[in-house]
Amino acid sequence: MPHRNNNKDKDKTKNQISHEADIKRNRAMAVICYFWIFAFLPFLLKKDSPYVLFHAKQGIVLAIAWFLVWVIGIIPILGWLIFFFGSIILLVVNLMAIVKAWHGEEWKIPYLHDYVKVLNL
Repeated sequence: MPHRNNNKDKDKTKNQISHEADIKRNRAMAVICYFWIFAFLPFLLKKDSPYVLFHAKQGIVLAIAWFLVWVIGIIPILGWLIFFFGSIILLVVNLMAIVKAWHGEEWKIPYLHDYVKVLNL
């Protein structure tokens, strides 16, 4: 029996090492995912990296949120207020996501990450 647990521990260690190597190799690409239109680039260049795809999916949802805020900003007065405050909130979230991606974290953006699942990206 102990032999079996030992193999599981080795597999976990291998997976952890490969995940850490994936993060180190692809940090820059994960950061690029949060620059709106470039969120689609990783789907073409880094399909094999779960770390990059995680950030690419969130980057696309964040880009959609930016687009919706811009469209709502067309509406006089109330739309302008939503645009102003929404832009500030999205800018802060965008910067936080960039920093966390650079540091190798898979941060699920509150509220927006739920739409990654809904859109089935």
